[in-house]
Amino acid sequence: MTLSDFDSYRPAHEGRRKKKRNRPPGNGRRRGGGGGDGAREMSMVDDVEFSDSYYGRPIVKPPPWDWKISAYLFAGGVAGGSGMLAAGADAAGLEKLRRNTRLTALGATIGGTGFLILDLGRPERFLHMMRTFKVSSPMNIGTWILSGFGTAAGVVAAIEVDRITGEKLPLGPLRTILHWVEKPTGAVAALFGAPLASYTGALLADTAVPTWNAARDNLSYLFVSSAAMASSGVAMITTPTEQTRPARVLATAGAAADLYFAEKLTEPMHPAEAEPLQTGRAGKKLRWAKGLTIAGGIGAALLGRNRIAAIASGAALATASALTRMAVLEAGIDSTKDPRHVVEPQKARLDARRAQGIVDDSITTVG
Repeated sequence: MTLSDFDSYRPAHEGRRKKKRNRPPGNGRRRGGGGGDGAREMSMVDDVEFSDSYYGRPIVKPPPWDWKISAYLFAGGVAGGSGMLAAGADAAGLEKLRRNTRLTALGATIGGTGFLILDLGRPERFLHMMRTFKVSSPMNIGTWILSGFGTAAGVVAAIEVDRITGEKLPLGPLRTILHWVEKPTGAVAALFGAPLASYTGALLADTAVPTWNAARDNLSYLFVSSAAMASSGVAMITTPTEQTRPARVLATAGAAADLYFAEKLTEPMHPAEAEPLQTGRAGKKLRWAKGLTIAGGIGAALLGRNRIAAIASGAALATASALTRMAVLEAGIDSTKDPRHVVEPQKARLDARRAQGIVDDSITTVG
């Protein structure tokens, strides 16, 4: 028989226990005093230092996403916000703002879909996600939202292109049909715009990634605010100032909401979950985004009638939106690389349950 050093180990304060004989069956006691929480058992290992993980592998597998998904998140926000802004411009009779926002919505949709397909690797993978309709899957629902919005945005954008060319496109009888469905199709684009701008926040939060999951209460609201900034910023860049009043109002409101939800984002988080958003490259991007949001919001509210100031403010807001989404993506991926971001919040939640007297469920019971 081969023995190891651990076979003869006994704690220093505890002698060898005497063997008890003739103990009635079923009348024994569990070591630890029967409390069920293991509090009276001696730890057989030292406290864990979270410098590594199981065989060098992270506890939570990091998502295989990079800049292409960041670009998709930004493009989706621009597209969704532009669709809603186009509906407002149409109702207000602002033809240039309506035209530019419709074209922006379609362009951003095409670009965002391209980035998504590029990340998936093969175009057919995007079509495979549409084989089912699963309400519990934000990714599946998001695919249908993107497809519905893209179809509506394509119809109204085609009408605008036909107008720009003096109705010289070879549409034939289709032109009459397109103009007949213009109003309801524009309304459909606006209806899908808000979910398109926000569903990616729900998609990220519906994962085991510590920072994203901890931000589930506010992440979608932050993304909607960011989309409002980005779309109105692009509209301020592309449209003459005499028609950008709705965009300036949306930009100001979006900037204020973005600053609010950016602060609220980390409030419910454990410090270990919030740390990736406050340090490193992600933290630096968020600080830049905050500064650009403040500058762009003030410019949109006070200087938006000046063409140069409007362009500068719009660029600042669009850049801030892009930095925010890039930072959130990077912070989530970084939070999976250090086991401390996973284990410390779990231990804190476990201690909180025990402090409330919950010691008899599958989460808190040991043994």
